[in-house]
Amino acid sequence: MNSAAIAEVSAAFPWFFPAVAFLVGACIGSFLNVVIYRLPAGQSIVHPGSHCACGAPIAWHDNIPILSWFILRGRARCCGRPYSFRYAFVEALTATLFLLCWLFFPPAKAVCVMLFLSALIAATFIDLDHLIIPDVFSLGLGVLGVILSFVVPSLHGHEGNLFIIDSMRAGVAALQGLLIGSGLVLWIALVAEVLLKKEAMGFGDVKFAGAIGAFCGWQGAVFALFGGAMVGTVWFVVALVWQKLAGRPSPVAPPTETPEGEPAPLGFGVHVPFGPMLAIAGALYLLFFQRAVAVWFAQVGELL
Repeated sequence: MNSAAIAEVSAAFPWFFPAVAFLVGACIGSFLNVVIYRLPAGQSIVHPGSHCACGAPIAWHDNIPILSWFILRGRARCCGRPYSFRYAFVEALTATLFLLCWLFFPPAKAVCVMLFLSALIAATFIDLDHLIIPDVFSLGLGVLGVILSFVVPSLHGHEGNLFIIDSMRAGVAALQGLLIGSGLVLWIALVAEVLLKKEAMGFGDVKFAGAIGAFCGWQGAVFALFGGAMVGTVWFVVALVWQKLAGRPSPVAPPTETPEGEPAPLGFGVHVPFGPMLAIAGALYLLFFQRAVAVWFAQVGELL
């Protein structure tokens, strides 16, 4: 469907494409739940089909994104065992982000950002569960970002000139973001390791920051790094205060481990995953802060 046809349908039925984006996002979110659970375990994300922890296959009418968890009240129909609300949350989150993409961006860029945000969601929850970011969501996502930038120059705001010129400019912007994003995190990790005399950041975070830069450009990579640090600080402090006041871990506390890799109670001096913080900041930049950050950097450039 070309842009003229999309505009015609949107004019006649303004709710149609936003509704489609939301429903597709919910379905993709359901698939992301499978990826989050199976990929770290080395299982196929395609076969077998969705099944309960007891081994029974899940019927299609019990696998409706978002709704099924509420209809079944969070319990499997086959055996009655409870299952996490996070399944419905991931589906609703993905659906909402897909809707925002469609509302904020032209169709081609919207699809690219949808792919990017889907990868961020999967990487976030895998990192929260296992303190790892699989290479498919770091190296693979970085390569995809560069390729899509050449194919869809509007991903980096280049459009209106000859396609080949816009394509080259967007591709260069993606490469700059990849190199600067990963380079900044790498240098910070190395300096912190020297000062703290222990590993301060995993190499997966370095690659993941580069992947974010490939989609967001170097300005987005810088924003993700420092914005992620702010998100992580707030998250950690809130979880720590909750633990002190309630006497038990916060339900949104990040997983923690000692430098030796052993589980540890929440506190200062333990390792927490930085990937989710980078992902949250990267998503915020692309959806809400891209123009404001560009203006800020332009003003700084004029002062210098």
